[in-house]
Amino acid sequence: MAKPVRGSKTGRPIMALLDLLGRRWVLRIVWELREEPKRFRELQDAIGASPTIVNARLADLREAKLVELDDATGYRLTPLGQELLKLFLPLHVWSEKWARKVGGSGLQDRL
Repeated sequence: MAKPVRGSKTGRPIMALLDLLGRRWVLRIVWELREEPKRFRELQDAIGASPTIVNARLADLREAKLVELDDATGYRLTPLGQELLKLFLPLHVWSEKWARKVGGSGLQDRL
């Protein structure tokens, strides 16, 4: 059995992925790297997080093989990270429909 993660007694891959993606700033970093590589400082400026947090999240993403560091261009999504990003589009579309059904923009305040 795999190592358990937050919110789960199992280490199932979906639970490990949801744990990783649920960490603060992880999705924002993936989003910022969607079009082109960015250097550390560019990422930090884009998301507004402390250097310590950005460094920790990049380490998490690198360990998960979703982000890699290219010395010439900076941090970029790996092919696996790019594939994950593509999978978000249908979820994004669905979430917009869901938000309209349950009451729109105040939704996040109620959950």
